[in-house]
Amino acid sequence: MTLKLVRTLLDFQMWEHLGLGNTQIFKVVTKFYQQILALVFAVDEINENPRMLPNVSLGFHIYDSYYDSKMTYRNTLDLLFKSHHFVPNYRCGIHKNVIGVIGGLSSDTSWCMANILGLFKIPQVEYGFWKTEFSCFPYLQYQGIIQLFLHFRWKWVGLLTPANEAGEQFLQTIEQMFLKNGICSAFTERVKPNIHYNANLLEMLDDSRILLPTFTNSKANAVLVYGESRFIIWLSSREGKVWITTAQIDFILHSLQESIDVNIQMLHGAISFAIHLKEIHNFKYFLQSIHPHLTEADGFIQDFWEDAFGCSLSNSTFSTFFDKMCTGEEILENLPAPLFEMSMTGHSYSVYNAVYALAHALNSMHLAGTIRNRRDAKGKLSPQYLHSFLQRISFNNSAGDEITLNEYGELAAGLDITNLVTFPNNSYVRVKVGRLDPQAPPGKELTINEDRIKWHRRFTKVPPPSVCNDICHSGYRKTKKEGKKFCCYDCDPCPEGMMSNEKVLAIFIKHRNTAIVKANNRSLTYGLLIALLLCFLSSLLFIGKPNMVTCLLRQTAFGIVFSVALSSILAKTILVVLAFMATKPGSNMRKWVGKELAYSIVFSCSIVQVGICVLWLATSPPFPDVDMHSMPEEMIFLCNEGSVSMFYCVLGYMGFLAIISFTVAFLARKLPDTFNEAKFITFSMLVFCSVWLSFIPTYLSTRGKYMVAVEIFSIFASGAGLLACIFTPKCYIIVLRPDLNNREHYFRRIH
Repeated sequence: MTLKLVRTLLDFQMWEHLGLGNTQIFKVVTKFYQQILALVFAVDEINENPRMLPNVSLGFHIYDSYYDSKMTYRNTLDLLFKSHHFVPNYRCGIHKNVIGVIGGLSSDTSWCMANILGLFKIPQVEYGFWKTEFSCFPYLQYQGIIQLFLHFRWKWVGLLTPANEAGEQFLQTIEQMFLKNGICSAFTERVKPNIHYNANLLEMLDDSRILLPTFTNSKANAVLVYGESRFIIWLSSREGKVWITTAQIDFILHSLQESIDVNIQMLHGAISFAIHLKEIHNFKYFLQSIHPHLTEADGFIQDFWEDAFGCSLSNSTFSTFFDKMCTGEEILENLPAPLFEMSMTGHSYSVYNAVYALAHALNSMHLAGTIRNRRDAKGKLSPQYLHSFLQRISFNNSAGDEITLNEYGELAAGLDITNLVTFPNNSYVRVKVGRLDPQAPPGKELTINEDRIKWHRRFTKVPPPSVCNDICHSGYRKTKKEGKKFCCYDCDPCPEGMMSNEKVLAIFIKHRNTAIVKANNRSLTYGLLIALLLCFLSSLLFIGKPNMVTCLLRQTAFGIVFSVALSSILAKTILVVLAFMATKPGSNMRKWVGKELAYSIVFSCSIVQVGICVLWLATSPPFPDVDMHSMPEEMIFLCNEGSVSMFYCVLGYMGFLAIISFTVAFLARKLPDTFNEAKFITFSMLVFCSVWLSFIPTYLSTRGKYMVAVEIFSIFASGAGLLACIFTPKCYIIVLRPDLNNREHYFRRIH
């Protein structure tokens, strides 16, 4: 027994719907004809395979959406109900048994189809990105886009989407992922690709050309394009961009676009996500056998052939635009890639696999013995029972690829990353340069070979940068631009304290073997300078939009590094006192003087602060919060400290260390040593304590973003005070009075 079991509404968009006043015309998109042939090839293979669906033959019907939602709805209803007259919800006359639908290529078409097919529980396989259930955009592609931008350090990118519901849904999702990964959209263009013609059809006015100043003048070299295949060819820019296209998009060209000289060279260097594929055996030979005179049952081939070769067949019914006659010598291999490809495309590969998936699901039903028990009153197979089998399919296709679905109903085969290389004759080749593997560890799904990528010829630096600002060089730091996105910043000179710290550290390392550096415990000096540098750097955690990581780190990092700095100062002061006590006759203090004691003091004093911070994070950690009360007209993002008492415990312990250091240094300030630091430490502790004692009432009296400003100022002021009071005198001797920086002067002052 043979039955026509499968009907397909393939969203090939073999025809493009163009408006001409009150006249509606349709242009053939020749590139998509291969998808039809892939369907035919797959059905023929299955029907000729005796091990697949014995006594059952697959058939198909092809309907076109014309890129129009009304036509999609109408054709979907036609597929289900039409006989000779269209009567919705009534099946008139002889009707073949529809058990599955393949389509569409675009999300809009798939959505329209799903609205109807879902009511009748008919399985739908979307082949634009292979899925058994409709979803606007596969999650794997979102991951791949983010990882691609991070790989090339593209933080300032443009977004180009169609002005429809699918485009808006895409923008909402990708913008959220951008925010989480530190990427900003430089511009967002929503394009409605309507094409209009004048009365003589010779000049075309295209509303979708992108010539807006925000586009052409933007610093964003990377532009992410989401949409349909017809959408991309109408892009126009005076400058080259790195176009990043999604897997739904193919690079197409049709005869009318050729007549107005569309420049495909602007797409040179484009990076595309493409459906992973392998070449199907014998498919190329099948394409070579295609000719209008040999495939009379093909209702598409005449229009395809005339539009692709720009000639009219002898029995032509569609020869409006072509004056010459076809010779019969035309072959598909001579067509450039934008018109037709002889190698199987990713979309054709998806169609091929989709047909086999439906066949394998049906075959599984047959082997399970459920087909004969799943028929309606008229003896027809109910398609709703195919869903469970389709979701569990797993088979190897003829190319050796495993076809199986993940938890999202998507083909778990990953994506290829391809690079478009164009040629002067408007042809191109796609070079595989990477892979997006869903089976790889998280964050490692993307692999890419940069050496194989050919960038647009305009770029002098490769890979081309796509950032709002150049990086800030040494001595400068990022500061936020008011009213701009966080990816845009100014490069302002670093605070004097931070720059001075680096210079002092460099001076002490360069003169590490001189008397003044050795006499003041070289290791502790280096440790103190590094701790002060980290104190200045910790202020950067207070800048920018708070997130969980910065909220957890900023107060704890600030408290710990300042405690290390104060512990180092305390250790230096204690060592000075012990050193002089050890010089007295009969003193047993000499055994305590050494690096071990200094390190023990720094470690023991610092570990207490670490313990306080760990207790804080374990009991009541800081977290991102929103303040909507401090300023009536503004919403302030801030870090809630979690436990205010723990915050003051951190400050209190720092104050305790400062007071101990001040006391010891004050008592040792008059010891007779040329390089005695005690008096300088005394002044530094006075500055430190003054800053933080004034901080507390100021901090308590401010609200909102000014609280952060007060704390940043206190960090810089106290750090700069320590740096200036302790190290300025030493730098004076090292740089300006090197005659005093020697052992003879040191011992002369002691005695």
